[in-house]
Amino acid sequence: MSSPESIPYRSFIQFDRDLNQPVYLQIAQQFINAIARGHLRSGTKLLGTRQLAELLDVHRNTISAVYEELFSQGWVEIIANRGTFISSELPTLLPSNEMENQYPKAAGYPFKKSFLLDNPFEKIEYDLSFNDGTPDIRLTQIEDLSRIYAANLKRKGNRKKMGYYNQDGSEYFKEQLTHHLQLTRGLAISKENLLITRSMEMSLFIIAEIILEPDDIVVVADIGYFSSNMIFQKAGNRVCTIPVDQDGIDTTALKQLCESEKIRMVYVTAQQHYPTTVSLSAQRRLELTQLANQYGFIIVEDDYDYDFHYEKQPILPLASNDQNGMVIYVGSFGKSLAPGFRTGFIVAPENIMQEMRKHLGIIDRQGDILMEQALGELIEEGVIDRQLKKSIKVYKERRDYLGKLLTAELRDWVEFNLPKGGLAIWLNWKKPINLYELAKRCEQRHLFLPKTLLYQTHHIRGTRLGFGNLDSQEMSQAIGILKEVLSEMEN
Repeated sequence: MSSPESIPYRSFIQFDRDLNQPVYLQIAQQFINAIARGHLRSGTKLLGTRQLAELLDVHRNTISAVYEELFSQGWVEIIANRGTFISSELPTLLPSNEMENQYPKAAGYPFKKSFLLDNPFEKIEYDLSFNDGTPDIRLTQIEDLSRIYAANLKRKGNRKKMGYYNQDGSEYFKEQLTHHLQLTRGLAISKENLLITRSMEMSLFIIAEIILEPDDIVVVADIGYFSSNMIFQKAGNRVCTIPVDQDGIDTTALKQLCESEKIRMVYVTAQQHYPTTVSLSAQRRLELTQLANQYGFIIVEDDYDYDFHYEKQPILPLASNDQNGMVIYVGSFGKSLAPGFRTGFIVAPENIMQEMRKHLGIIDRQGDILMEQALGELIEEGVIDRQLKKSIKVYKERRDYLGKLLTAELRDWVEFNLPKGGLAIWLNWKKPINLYELAKRCEQRHLFLPKTLLYQTHHIRGTRLGFGNLDSQEMSQAIGILKEVLSEMEN
């Protein structure tokens, strides 16, 4: 509840001492108008008579008369030893034609509307839901996170940093993250090659602003990440698609496109292709970088799920072997942590990084210096490594368990390969099925299948099932519901 002192009384109380109507009645009417228009809501505490009288430059007895008048009409209630409050049960409000200061429902001027940016995400709260591969918040080491963040908040040396933020971010965090990326992803970079962002989407937005001009051609996979496609299309770019198979994007098709069109950028998720989870093969990685050098297009490598791999040695990013400055590397840090502790980053050559910092300074000048300090300590203390080792073991068990469930319960319906990394399995449906009807019927049984996980066209019928957020019992329940619904739809 707001403090009585924070209410802007003088903005809605106007009175004229020369009028025949008593001042206390004028003020009382102004209060009634403010209540009717929603400026003062039920339960709001008003200033005491002495304070309000001083504020409005009237006698205290005048304000007492105002409150008594409002009380007699039922607009306020006076509680002994507590004060005067707007009534919880108000009288009939004023007619709408007297509420001339109501906030307008629509703008009085034309403006551009973007259908491209309509939010594709649905929000339904069910105990059981599949997602596109997000971690389980229950596995997060909340104690370590809260300890380090609280320590940074209390540290006197950080107080000056709260009032000023360098748009380059925390130098300490950048140093720690640079070292982390050198060790885990084989990137021979310095902190001058690193830009800290809020998310992958912000990273792609900045890249599009700097690299792309309207009508530039951006190449993506024919089924890929919808958010990145939305960003490129909103920038006015031509988005061309190439096929993706069990070895990743088709580089032969890409070469054919390069021979007929001037390609500016290729967006790729090489480690685990989104949504199908396949990895770009070693041969195609080589062909992709050769094509970039030959035709001069930029590779934007989105490594959204690099941390979650189940092989002893994951494949290093394309950026780790980039000798000619043709790869811009986009990633996320702290995905295994609670959402508020995650951040994004861009790795690129220093000269283009200078332009990126300019744009970041406009759209996110404030940043979050304390969070970045805390994340730096999580790296230095080894909390991140310990967290990942524990969580990857759990996620591998969940991946294997979901694979067994799918084989045992839905083998007549789906085929799949267990991914080498990531937190989702891609299902190819063997039988004709309306996936949107499937999702609708599952929802009736309180199992949520977001539409963003369903891919159904004349050529594709697939579903991306995230397993990271479900334990074995929850997965058994969810697959049981899927089996029941599929049996109903078949009959």
